[in-house]
Amino acid sequence: MRAILWIAAAALLVAMAAPTIAHHASAPFYDPEKRVEAVGEVTRFVFRNPHSFLYVDAPGDDGEVIHWEIEMGAAVSMSRRGWTPETIQAGDEIKAVGQPSRAPGTFGMCCAELTRPDGSPIQP
Repeated sequence: MRAILWIAAAALLVAMAAPTIAHHASAPFYDPEKRVEAVGEVTRFVFRNPHSFLYVDAPGDDGEVIHWEIEMGAAVSMSRRGWTPETIQAGDEIKAVGQPSRAPGTFGMCCAELTRPDGSPIQP
């Protein structure tokens, strides 16, 4: 009986640690030493767990449209700060400044500060 209790306790500890182990840092995927900026039109806002995503079309230096994918926090965490799926809508103009993706040839960003193009905050 005592062995069963020890096994159950060990299993409980492993189960409680799983979410901590499963979460990853952003540094392997995004470069924390660099900053990129995108000012453009929101095409889609996906408000979900484990990460929300914001898709923005913004002109590049050459005038060609860049399709940015901005990784955000979990919907459950964002909702605690007042965010909803309607906080940002397709067609909204935004400015995003954040860490660029390390994957060559991609236009991803995380840890972004989001504002309106004039610098005013996005109010959830």
